[in-house]
Amino acid sequence: MHKLLTDEPGKKMLLLGNEAIARGAVEAGVAVAAAYPGTPSSEISLNFFQMAQEGDLYFEYSVNEKVSLEVAAAAANTGVRSMCIMKHVGMNVAADALMTLAYVGVRGGLVILVADDPSMFSSQNEQDSRYYAKLSGLAMLEPSTIEEAKEMTIRAFELSEQLEEPVLLRTTTRINHSTAVVTLNTITPPKTEGDFTRNPMRYVTVPVVSRQLHVRLLANLAKAEELAGQSPFNYTEGKGSWGIICNGVSYTYVSDALDDLGLEDQVTVLRLGFTHPLPEKMIRGFLSTCETVLIVEEGEPILEEAVKALNDSAIPVIGGKGDELFSRLGEFNPALVREKIARWFEVEDPLKSATDSAIQANLPPRPPTLCAGCSHRATFHAVKKAAWGMDVIYPTDIGCYTLGMLPPLGMADFLICMGSSTGTAAGFSKTLDKKVITFCGDSTFFHSAMAGLVNAVFNKHNFTLIILDNGTTAMTGHQPHPGVDMEKHGLSGFGRIDIEEVVKALGVGHLSVIHPFKLKKSIEALEEAFAFEGVSVVIAREICTLYGKSLKLPKMKAFYVSDKCRNHKDCIDQLGCPAFFVKKGRVKIDSDRCTGCALCAQVCPENAIRPVKK
Repeated sequence: MHKLLTDEPGKKMLLLGNEAIARGAVEAGVAVAAAYPGTPSSEISLNFFQMAQEGDLYFEYSVNEKVSLEVAAAAANTGVRSMCIMKHVGMNVAADALMTLAYVGVRGGLVILVADDPSMFSSQNEQDSRYYAKLSGLAMLEPSTIEEAKEMTIRAFELSEQLEEPVLLRTTTRINHSTAVVTLNTITPPKTEGDFTRNPMRYVTVPVVSRQLHVRLLANLAKAEELAGQSPFNYTEGKGSWGIICNGVSYTYVSDALDDLGLEDQVTVLRLGFTHPLPEKMIRGFLSTCETVLIVEEGEPILEEAVKALNDSAIPVIGGKGDELFSRLGEFNPALVREKIARWFEVEDPLKSATDSAIQANLPPRPPTLCAGCSHRATFHAVKKAAWGMDVIYPTDIGCYTLGMLPPLGMADFLICMGSSTGTAAGFSKTLDKKVITFCGDSTFFHSAMAGLVNAVFNKHNFTLIILDNGTTAMTGHQPHPGVDMEKHGLSGFGRIDIEEVVKALGVGHLSVIHPFKLKKSIEALEEAFAFEGVSVVIAREICTLYGKSLKLPKMKAFYVSDKCRNHKDCIDQLGCPAFFVKKGRVKIDSDRCTGCALCAQVCPENAIRPVKK
């Protein structure tokens, strides 16, 4: 039995933040969940996917975030509790549905989990999803601890049904990927069958209907503000005329900092967990008791701007973002928060030390790289050889293969969002006298790159699209997509869409399939594709090496560098595989990391790289 299905109220369990959120949804009786995987939210959907094999929960990996929200929204409007999970940039994709769904509302509880990524550990921007709460007019909750993340998930379902609106549950990386002991509560059996009464004047958002629904949304927003003022997630603690207002994980940093600085008797903290709409009366009352206030929030100055707007006088003095205070950049940490609190209140920081920065400065750089045996490396090398002598630009897309931007591969020139490979390639092909070669992954193709390919065929653009088909959604943890053979996982009841057949059906003028570890044949096929005038597509088909291990596919023999090596280092200089290392000036291969892909053996000019005999 999946550990999150343990029905032992009172039992304590060490859980990742994402596991705690999934457990909270189970305790709340979630019946339908949908997601497109994206770090830092991916483990929530993974646990739902696993639990769905054992119980009444329906879970799906949708083709993208917009579709996942549409699935969850329809289910919630039949009266069953539903959940939609995404990362912050995924909310951009879902926003088209979100804005109007806020008008329509829901009947069963619908929680939309959005995971922000301060410092961009695995993202292309640091956008702050709190703006989406303000933009949509929906309530938002933000947990400060792992335990609270579970409890807040349960309350989010209740709040959604109380308001008859979706509720946004915003987390950040530090909540999603930290662990803590969580106390289990009773699991509510899910209501899996709903009903729907036709009512076009409520559910069909033509202008005459939407005008009335907007009135309803604003009335619900006023109701939500009253609930925010009563919410146990918004509270004050401590005493003193100095004030701090904070949200999310910043609250835990503030608590530690006040303890370290010995300011518990001088500072009153207003912790906000129900952050949209803000409890204005509570905030005004708090400000009236303070001489000076510091706003501690990661990301944008959303709380700061709102609090300053509610401040009716020059007292208290309010600080937040600024050159000497908190930055809008990156993730906070306990030392940073302690330092800024000490600076604002002009007290000594007894723990101030340069030790951490000194240790960091002495660490060697460790840039991310494609795995040993990654087929993308072989594809990139083949592309570089086939395009030799051409003036080329390489738009790319979101996935493991984005790491192709780094030397020695250098195969990424432009990237803005998921699926942008085909759209940007079209634009470049119209304005540049260069060969345009663009890349996208198999999951990304289904997510949103396919639409750009349709556009390119219709408008007769001129570029080559290389679809890196490694059989899984690799970057976020090997989740399935519509092209995956689910029977390999022992799962039935799924369809499968062949990318090659889709590309053919779209009317692409030139299509070929390569197996990138067959280097010579791959180069020849790519040369033909690059010579084609119009839209050409090459599908580079080779399973992700890590995914292959999880499927227990046969392991190939590792390779070693024989005495024939003349130390040209072409293998390292052209491929950059992490299985290579240099010892005493000589190239070596780490047999434990080598997957036996044989790419380097095909690159070596002396044929000096050979498979081990045992």
